[in-house]
Amino acid sequence: MNVLVACEFSGIVRDAFRKRGHNAYSCDILPCEGSQEFHFQEDIIRLLLMDVMPWDLMIAHPPCTYLATCQTWRCNRDPERAKKRDAAVGFAKLLWTCHIPRICIENPKSQLSTLMAKKSQTIHPWQFGHGEQKETWLWLKNLPPLVPTNIVEGREQKVWKMAPGPDRWKNRSRTYQGIADAMAEQWGCL
Repeated sequence: MNVLVACEFSGIVRDAFRKRGHNAYSCDILPCEGSQEFHFQEDIIRLLLMDVMPWDLMIAHPPCTYLATCQTWRCNRDPERAKKRDAAVGFAKLLWTCHIPRICIENPKSQLSTLMAKKSQTIHPWQFGHGEQKETWLWLKNLPPLVPTNIVEGREQKVWKMAPGPDRWKNRSRTYQGIADAMAEQWGCL
């Protein structure tokens, strides 16, 4: 299966699919933290327009800076932030409507549910082997909901409580390995 993981600099989801024998690539404007060999350091829209290969599945992680519901009140009061939110929604819509037959868009609790399409599923890391809460919404096109693989106790809000710093946004945006493995296991056989 040809798998494209959009807006992923970590390579975590890409590598979960590659370990299971899929032809998986990540794409981000940032360099990959893992192997560069299977990473397009490129704007995802440009890559999709280049029609590099016939993708069977795309898992997209559009930046949530202006999409998260916690930003709603800021966007409603600041016209510049509202413009950036509208651009972020437009970007997510482009990903959602591209010609790939199976699509997952992943974001935290997001304005996309009212501005693009209703979310398909809510997941947390604690359902996939990590003792943390981090409400994550999925929009699924031609994909079944993820089935929890390892429900664990602990359930603390580590991500929410991360200390400020230059890499905080990166650390908060990484996909948990258990979730990546579930995606590869459950969606890689479709």
